[in-house]
Amino acid sequence: MQIDEVGRVHLVKSVPLLYPEERVVELMLDGWRNQQLSRNLQFETIDQRARCVRRFITHSNEEPWNWTPGMVEEFSGDLRSIHHVAHSTLRGYQNALRAFCSYVANPDYGWDRVCEELFGTHPAQVCFEWNTAQHVQEYDGQPTKRPYTREELDALFEYADEEVARIGATTRKGWQAAYRDATMMKLSYAYGLRFTEVSHLQTIDFARNPHAREFGKFDVCKVRYGKSRRGSPPKPRSVLTVWRWTPAITEDWLQNGRGHPDSLDVFPSERGGLVSEPTLLRRLRRYQTELGIPKGVDLHSFRRSYATHLLEAGWDPRFVQDQMGHEHASTTGIYQFTSDQFRQSTLRSALDRTMNEALHSAEKGKRP
Repeated sequence: MQIDEVGRVHLVKSVPLLYPEERVVELMLDGWRNQQLSRNLQFETIDQRARCVRRFITHSNEEPWNWTPGMVEEFSGDLRSIHHVAHSTLRGYQNALRAFCSYVANPDYGWDRVCEELFGTHPAQVCFEWNTAQHVQEYDGQPTKRPYTREELDALFEYADEEVARIGATTRKGWQAAYRDATMMKLSYAYGLRFTEVSHLQTIDFARNPHAREFGKFDVCKVRYGKSRRGSPPKPRSVLTVWRWTPAITEDWLQNGRGHPDSLDVFPSERGGLVSEPTLLRRLRRYQTELGIPKGVDLHSFRRSYATHLLEAGWDPRFVQDQMGHEHASTTGIYQFTSDQFRQSTLRSALDRTMNEALHSAEKGKRP
């Protein structure tokens, strides 16, 4: 058997297959990979989907041409009851299985003919609306996920600075990593960045803004690794500096903490690569435990806090939406944890009207 560049299989009858079941499964995954590459999906997405399919094969102990809907239901039930996965994780597994089945069951790719000839059966779709989770609302986050309060942020940043000073005073290695992680947390909040966005920052991503000269050379932060849409490259955006303390901490890190003068990366690791998310997350969890901050407040909560605090301070919702890089205002509304503009204006009008009516009635009562 041979797989072409778009995932179609061609059976070469003159070549016998050794261990045909294992060989066909591997070729199916290879062909599916080619099909997804032709759709311009990210390598990480493709690899993650393949892992989901392999996990299902291990759980069901059956090859794809023997799968049934009941196996999907049993697998999904175990994910929920035993592994306690999140709603979005469960749906991710099911979507991966659905996409794989759509590929191997499509006659255009030839797997039905190959399986009929070799195994006397053929693969079919086993994921349907009635046995998989549906995406019925825009927000899938857990209720425990929330932004930091201002008091929590102050305590966290102060504790992170104290740790840098403490480690530095012991002359042990590690103060630079602690300083780096503390600055990453602060910039994640200062610009409302996701981890991928802040970890990929380079020194050339900061620029001046003629309309806000007080921030110097850190007026604008160019985000080049914004969240991409399916089959598209990362979405870039420019984030304007709003907090007056942001330029000072950024410049101090670049001048006194980074320690890699030949690198453009703002936050290089000790070995010169990029910092991994688990590395930063471990330190954040340790700090939160010491301060008594709940586990539901995580790395992404810096981004939630950024939007929430700007809106609570009276910044225009459209400005916050642009800063966050959201295509729709409803997406920003998920993060802000305050009422939207229409509800705010309606409430304000009702309160003002009630107050005016009360004052008017009081004045009428005082008249002779």
